[in-house]
Amino acid sequence: MNHPVTPVQVVPSLAQPVFVPVDRLEHDADRLAEQLRFWRRSISKHKWSALGLAGAIALLTTLIVFVIQPTYRSTATLMLESNKSKVVNIEEVYSSMSGNREYYQTQAEILKSQELARRIVAKMKLVDHPVMDPRQQQETGFSLKKLLPEAWLGADDGEKFSPANLEAAVVARFKKELTVELVRNSQLIKISYESHDKEFAANAANWVADGFIDADMDARLAMTQKAGAWLTDRLSGLRKKLEESERALQQFRERERIIDAKGVAQSGASKQLEQLSGGLVAARQKKAEAEAAYLQVQSAQQSKIDIESIPAIQKSPIYIQLKSVESAAESRLADAAKKYGPEHPKRQTGDAELRAARENTKRQIDTIVTSITREYELARAQETSVERALAQSKGDILGMNRKEYELGVLEREVASNKSLYEMFTTRMKETNVAGDLQSPIARVVDPAVISSTAYSPKKLRIIGIATVVGLILGIMLALLLEYLDNTIKNAEDVDTKLRQSMLGQLPRIKGKVESGDLQIAFIKDKDPGFSEEIRSIRTGVMLSSIDAPHKVLLVTSSVPGEGKTSVATNIALALGQVRKVCLIDADMRRPTVAKVLGVDTTSKGLSNLVSGSDPTSECLHYNKELGIHIIPSGVVPPNPLELLSSIRFAEAMKWLEESFDVVIIDSPPLQLVSDPLILSQFAHSVIFVVKADSTPYQVALGGLERLREAKAHILGVVINQIDREKSDRYYGYGKYSAYGYGKKYSYSSGYSSKPA
Repeated sequence: MNHPVTPVQVVPSLAQPVFVPVDRLEHDADRLAEQLRFWRRSISKHKWSALGLAGAIALLTTLIVFVIQPTYRSTATLMLESNKSKVVNIEEVYSSMSGNREYYQTQAEILKSQELARRIVAKMKLVDHPVMDPRQQQETGFSLKKLLPEAWLGADDGEKFSPANLEAAVVARFKKELTVELVRNSQLIKISYESHDKEFAANAANWVADGFIDADMDARLAMTQKAGAWLTDRLSGLRKKLEESERALQQFRERERIIDAKGVAQSGASKQLEQLSGGLVAARQKKAEAEAAYLQVQSAQQSKIDIESIPAIQKSPIYIQLKSVESAAESRLADAAKKYGPEHPKRQTGDAELRAARENTKRQIDTIVTSITREYELARAQETSVERALAQSKGDILGMNRKEYELGVLEREVASNKSLYEMFTTRMKETNVAGDLQSPIARVVDPAVISSTAYSPKKLRIIGIATVVGLILGIMLALLLEYLDNTIKNAEDVDTKLRQSMLGQLPRIKGKVESGDLQIAFIKDKDPGFSEEIRSIRTGVMLSSIDAPHKVLLVTSSVPGEGKTSVATNIALALGQVRKVCLIDADMRRPTVAKVLGVDTTSKGLSNLVSGSDPTSECLHYNKELGIHIIPSGVVPPNPLELLSSIRFAEAMKWLEESFDVVIIDSPPLQLVSDPLILSQFAHSVIFVVKADSTPYQVALGGLERLREAKAHILGVVINQIDREKSDRYYGYGKYSAYGYGKKYSYSSGYSSKPA
């Protein structure tokens, strides 16, 4: 049998084509579309909650930002003179100015340092300034508790506001409100200060800029003076050391009778040593190359691998030429093999040429191996000879080197002492001059000015961000609520969560419903959409029983209150229009069928029929108006489960199955009793009722699993009491929903005065 080929779509790639099945792409697209629809439905369903949360956050943020005291920010721009002109040609004594990133970062950290802040606080007397003095702050303004250690909080005011504590608090606040930023790819630094007082913010930024320049000049002046004193002390010792080294050099020359030290370096022995050293390097290199080839050959022979595969053989010009001849012979043999048979002279000639070429190659390879061995032995002997000559040459000039070394040591010591002495002499003179002429480390490019607008809070931006965040949180809340909703809402939930087919979706009837009207809503035609869904369920039941009639239908649910009795009665009424139907109330613990269908609650029913205490005619009630037969629960037995498990109940069900076209059993909920499991053994199919937006799918799934374990045939699931308006909004069908069509057509139950 030929299987259909799934079409594929070719996706281009830089490496190779990737084949992705079209059905997989369509499946992924469907999943994405369904996910997007789920998000839209979730947001639409909980939109007021999301909007309420966003509005509350926006309102709260608005109240907060309008209560916050405005903060003003002023900025001064400082340019670092990293390549400044020097009045005298000397380097800075205590540091070297560099234009690298580390230097600028260092200066920025100095601007934010504790020492500079303390210097400005002391110079400008900020401890007593109204803006900075903690004692003059209001409760709504700056609080000293934010800066003082916790150990101070329990002390009295006199200890809290001691001079040391006040200064520490003001310095900490000054540093906190100061911001220093490097301007990228420039020598500029921006010094910003934030304060509730706009005038103080501008003054503070300028104070920091000026204080930084003054502090640097004071520090360099102090270092220059300290360096000058140290240089003076060191100069006297250097002068004495220089004289001693010059005297020792002169004595060595006179003792060794050295006139020209360069003669040693230019002697014939030195030249010979250089030549032998170069020759040794060349000999060792040649030996290394020959040894590498020799070791490759030896390794191949010991490992019994093909010697032709080693690089030393393959690089040989003779081998390359022989392989070319061998390839040509193979090519000629291949051409002859295509045209002639094995006995043809040309074919035999080609075989002979190829064998001869291969044998020649093998002989030449042996010759190459022998040549490699001789070259290695010759290179090793040459290396030994050069090493012996080099050792002799080194011995000849060893004595001259010792004298040259001693002379060099003495000359270097003299030169070093002389250079150091001259440098210290020059530096001492320059330091004395630089003490009076100091250039500033930086200059103010733009002084700080009083700001006319508040720097923070940026009210509109904060409110806008808060609103957006509120909307995002609202959307997340809507999605979270929907994800946490584990109830059954639609056919898709029935398919994916319950793994069952959908039999029908009954809408919730709007308006006030009288007691018992819901159970006969199909006859009274309370809601066209409801009646049409009952007809759809009836059609599904009838179509499912064409080949194997489902004469006995069991209607049950997981928990009480899901409307199984209403579903059972309305299905019975719908089937009663086309079939002979008997409705049995098997819920003997809480019977309701007799009451809602107008049968006397004291009438004999199922328990009487099974026990045999009363005849069948008294237990079976026919309602002419409804057109169905009804068997109420009858007298409530002490143990209904034993009654339903009896042989007499099986005989009664067999008689009812033979007497009626359809028998519908209304059973108790599965989670409370085991009666539905017993009843399912007598039913051809089971209709499972789930209340929309109420029953957790885990509970419904547990009931279905119990039915499956009992080998019950589940016909399908009916979702009851669906909120049509909510469903329309949630799924986006609107006026085109299935329930909306019922308003445009006059559906009739057959027992109403409305036209059919």
